[in-house]
Amino acid sequence: MTSNDLPSLIPELGCSDFKISLAFYTQTLGFDIAYQRPEEGFAMLKRQGAYVMIDEIGIGRSWISGVMEKPYGRGINIQLETTHVDELYARVRDSGAHIFMPMEEKWYRRNDELLGNRQFIVQDPDGYLLRFCEDLGRKLA
Repeated sequence: MTSNDLPSLIPELGCSDFKISLAFYTQTLGFDIAYQRPEEGFAMLKRQGAYVMIDEIGIGRSWISGVMEKPYGRGINIQLETTHVDELYARVRDSGAHIFMPMEEKWYRRNDELLGNRQFIVQDPDGYLLRFCEDLGRKLA
């Protein structure tokens, strides 16, 4: 995989336990492993065109600029477009993962139109907020 095959923005999330995070992202959320370096606690993950990296804090080189305490990622939520959001929501709910915001239908104004999403937010094992949404289309505001 070359850098040209990847999106120009890929979040890298520091995690406290690589194995737990990897299982959550792959088994619960349905991400595939693009590649990994388990000896470094690192994986590049992909799901329906979205990419995210997970990296265990304290193994190898680190990009931490301050004290890390849970929940990580305060003040940010990562939106991931998906298909079959209701099926994903059921799988996440049934897994016992922390649902931060239950499923909702939400319309956001963009200039003179409304953009619709069916969406929910789940917290990953370290507290990062992941907002999965399915497009409901557009209508006039």
